[in-house]
Amino acid sequence: MRNIVALDAPSNLGLRPPAPGTVPGVYKLAGALREQGIVRRLGALEGGVVVPPRYDRGDWQEGDGVFNAAALRAYTIKLADRIEGHVWAGDFPLVLGGDCSIQLGAALALRRVGRYGLAAVDASADFRHPGNSDRIGAAGGEELALGTGRGQSDLTDIEGLRPYLRDEDVRLFGGRDAFEDDRAELAALKIPNTTVGELREWGVDELVRGHVLSLETPVLDGFWLHLDADVLDPSVMPAVDSPDPDGLLPDELLALLRPLLASPRCVGMNITIYDPDLDPDGTAGALLTDLVVAAFAQS
Repeated sequence: MRNIVALDAPSNLGLRPPAPGTVPGVYKLAGALREQGIVRRLGALEGGVVVPPRYDRGDWQEGDGVFNAAALRAYTIKLADRIEGHVWAGDFPLVLGGDCSIQLGAALALRRVGRYGLAAVDASADFRHPGNSDRIGAAGGEELALGTGRGQSDLTDIEGLRPYLRDEDVRLFGGRDAFEDDRAELAALKIPNTTVGELREWGVDELVRGHVLSLETPVLDGFWLHLDADVLDPSVMPAVDSPDPDGLLPDELLALLRPLLASPRCVGMNITIYDPDLDPDGTAGALLTDLVVAAFAQS
């Protein structure tokens, strides 16, 4: 049995301000899930905190590339150092974010170690890059593109390790059926992606177990699990920056997470995007914690 190590990565560097003069509240995610007892309930060891740089977009304007880029680069390296140490030790790091840009820290860490895949459970592909958009800026919506080598070199080629992830080693789950433009590009690149509608039509368990087998191929040393809370339907998870309709329901997410976490080749996981500022009574945070704890319990 591997030790689960809870590691806080409270970075909001990759999101746009929710309103002028404010900063995204996702940096409170780790504290909110800890308040729900996630560390105790999982029997996890304490991994501490990787403190992010200050959120400051300065005089950034549209067209300037990714904002907070220097801070993101520094934080990615710092977070990768911590994750890499736990992977070498045989631990299972559970990284409590933060926005989705923290996934770059895991991708860089694993690229240093070997060749790893990614199972991303997310409402969107986070695949915005200069080749498909003129609105580059928020790394939290671009981390998969950056991780696969698309975008500015200060973020895509840290330590000369571009790409951190190969296209064929990525699996996406829970995208909205309405995002057809994203799907067309992913299909052309042969990046497998399974929408909410497809999961329901074919059965979550059967589809996911097939993808798990493909991630357990000998060519990979393992895979990382990325969970974005916005994969859930806004009726149960409104506390995210982009609450798109027609998402997964709690039982469906649980059925999706269980076989991924049950795989001995799953080496770690991060949780992102839940914003306690948008959840004043803590209901959504309690649900998210319950789901993660239940998924580990059956893994």
